[in-house]
Amino acid sequence: MKILGIESSCDETGVAIYDGNTHSILSESLYSQVGLHTKFGGVVPELASRDHVLRLLPLIKKTLDLSSLKESSIDGIAYTAGPGLRGSLLVGAALSKSLSMAWKVPSIGINHMEAHLLVNLLEEEAPKFPFLTLLISGGHCLLIKANKVGSYEVLGQTLDDAVGESFDKVARLLKLPYPGGPQIEELAHLGDPKAIKFPRPMTNNKQLDFSFSGLKTAVFYTLKKEKNITAAFKANLAASFQEAVAETLLIKCKWALEVTQLDHLVIGGGVAANSYIRNRLIKGLSESKIFFPPMGRCTDNGSMIAYAGYRRLELGESELQKIIVRPKWDLSEI
Repeated sequence: MKILGIESSCDETGVAIYDGNTHSILSESLYSQVGLHTKFGGVVPELASRDHVLRLLPLIKKTLDLSSLKESSIDGIAYTAGPGLRGSLLVGAALSKSLSMAWKVPSIGINHMEAHLLVNLLEEEAPKFPFLTLLISGGHCLLIKANKVGSYEVLGQTLDDAVGESFDKVARLLKLPYPGGPQIEELAHLGDPKAIKFPRPMTNNKQLDFSFSGLKTAVFYTLKKEKNITAAFKANLAASFQEAVAETLLIKCKWALEVTQLDHLVIGGGVAANSYIRNRLIKGLSESKIFFPPMGRCTDNGSMIAYAGYRRLELGESELQKIIVRPKWDLSEI
């Protein structure tokens, strides 16, 4: 099967075509709305959904042209059904169902987090089930035991702020431009990660849930107390905050690997593109096999949706021609 994947859960419009015969992505296109939302300091949901309306059809045409395929070559359509922004999800879902009826092919709604979890299976060196997964993004922080496609056990999740959200909030405190994650990482290169001792939230016992709001508050009060906020102080603060996040994730992953008795750890989501966190986890978990997607597939993209859709349709799953999205969709509910 050749599956067209459509991603529109937030502020990235992604389209890709996956070929099950060659086990490869034939073509992919991505449009980022970062420039649109920068002046607002974050994603504006209404603007995001309107921009998806403008971008999706041209991107689909471009992706078909890049693969030298016609519409008649597509065997199925996968789209992000949740979690995400309701308006943005509806744009992708409505278009997918329309194309499904016009092209007379099945369509399938995909859980966005499952797609992040499965995208590593596209690589030449891929993990084998069962494996542990750490999903870290702007809206999520999850530890999952993946038994097989469609069978996931959530071991731990954030009780408040997600990792990427905490990066964005700390960036705002430091008056850095949006998006905050890359800005913090760039500034942290100039600082000392041991300069300021920030808390490692919820690491006093071996529970696997996360909490990052307290860490963000600690950064707030550190800034408030400092009378001489120099460029060097900001760099040290960014580096120390990033180290606190990295060490917290490392501690939790160690416990989860110990509890599950697994030795394969798959890491995905936008924050997985942070090179400092990558290196910290690789060094700290040297006894385990760590899998990261390529940088371009850490953030939201059409390839992960196309591949997840292939795996779902391969299992014989199908949907009615109803437009249904789930802005809140727990992975364990699949």
